[in-house]
Amino acid sequence: MGRLSVDLCGITLDNPVIPASGTFGYGYEYAELYDINCLGTFSFKGTTKDPRFGNPTPRIAECTAGMINAVGLQNPGVEKVISEELPKLKKCFHKPVMANISGFGVEEYAYTCEKLDKEEQVGWLEVNVSCPNVHGGGMSFGTDPKAAAEVTKAVKAVTTKPVIVKLSPNVTDIVSIAKACEEAGADGISLINTMLGMRIDLKTRKPVIANKMGGFSGSAIFPVAVRMVYQVANAVNIPVVGMGGVSTAEDVIEMMLAGATAVEVGAANLVNPYICRDIIEQLPAVMDKYRINTLSEIIGGAK
Repeated sequence: MGRLSVDLCGITLDNPVIPASGTFGYGYEYAELYDINCLGTFSFKGTTKDPRFGNPTPRIAECTAGMINAVGLQNPGVEKVISEELPKLKKCFHKPVMANISGFGVEEYAYTCEKLDKEEQVGWLEVNVSCPNVHGGGMSFGTDPKAAAEVTKAVKAVTTKPVIVKLSPNVTDIVSIAKACEEAGADGISLINTMLGMRIDLKTRKPVIANKMGGFSGSAIFPVAVRMVYQVANAVNIPVVGMGGVSTAEDVIEMMLAGATAVEVGAANLVNPYICRDIIEQLPAVMDKYRINTLSEIIGGAK
């Protein structure tokens, strides 16, 4: 393995940099800008069983050192992702891709994961358990250890590829949820998803976003993400994928020292579409600066 390479659930990545779901589409739009095969991999847009239009507009709000979004899982549904999006992706990306999956019930998660598990291009299933559970009174799966474990078990029962469960930071004890997912068979944990945020327009005195609240992301949440990655990585024995406000090569190294095996970059892609490519190019120099020989040796190095 090279200086930058890491092993994520048995699959070697050339480097640990992964564009996060929802900020990189299905890849081919970014492939018009640069060769996306320089990436470790990427997590494609959150996919559900059925097509979703998403939430009403406006659904984006800017804020200091970040942004709020309430897009609402807009996607064409798993059947079209398999028949239309993946064939387009195959023409420009020649590595295993991370499939991000959302659902509104345990059966939906299992159905969508089983479908995508059969696709040759899919290397990992990133199961997002921070969406509303409409069958449980609106509670998110990701805020309850038992519910998160139930989804994990259901998905593992119908899949063969590594399952990485993506956790919400909008909880009081993220460690208990991560451990419940590990006990239920998860092969990895990714965190953090967006935090819950809100902006109010002073002129209209109404929320900026039609949905009132949305997911807060960007560099402002980086310290919270580092803390949660550190807590979870020290509590589980499976790989952790860290994300939340990452925008520089130094951020990647800090996240790996906290315990992340790989690092996802989200909101920064929307500010600079070349950011992941730039981070990968800058990593060797930053490693030299801090006397790091290989990235794999620093995982969990902060004690």
